[in-house]
Amino acid sequence: MLETLISFIAASMLLTITPGPDIIYVLVQSITNSKKHGIATAFGLVSGIIIHTTLVAFGVSAIIKQSETIFFGIKLFGALYLLYLAYVTYKSNEEVLLQNRADKKGLLQLFKQGFVMNVLNPKVSIFFLAFFPGFLYSNTQSTVVQFYVLGLLFMFQALLIFSLVAMLSGSFASYLKKHPTFNSNIKWFKIIVFIGIAIFILFSN
Repeated sequence: MLETLISFIAASMLLTITPGPDIIYVLVQSITNSKKHGIATAFGLVSGIIIHTTLVAFGVSAIIKQSETIFFGIKLFGALYLLYLAYVTYKSNEEVLLQNRADKKGLLQLFKQGFVMNVLNPKVSIFFLAFFPGFLYSNTQSTVVQFYVLGLLFMFQALLIFSLVAMLSGSFASYLKKHPTFNSNIKWFKIIVFIGIAIFILFSN
């Protein structure tokens, strides 16, 4: 149980620190407004995770009760989806770019916007459906409870990392400007993370 949860937290942190729209949005708000605006955005983004966790928890739990074969199919889908993300990353020319300005918004407004951005992104639910089942850690505890535990752990580490990014926003911005090879390096880092987690999910018990 403990080993599985530690593996989940480690994988979650690797995924969270990999630059994506959410973490870049937090960084932009922190640089152009203030660190507290970045943290407010982070709280909003993270709060939306509970909605996706709920959808996945009750949906997958119902399927697990029906058939272990179907559950294995879900894990197989998860592994294949992560491999697909690795392929998309490999084929993409994505770059971590910082905008020079961001709209001035209040703290509550940024919280709400972060929440809505997360909730209305269907890719989050799909990703959780691919990611969470491979880290269920108990044969006796309710699967719904396990999904919520995983969801809360994911929320906690994401909030921690997003807040750290907000607090160190100036240093991050300077680093990105001084290291043009960052985009190439982070691309291969993302590919390795996706493939590694896919393998773990596929062969987890």
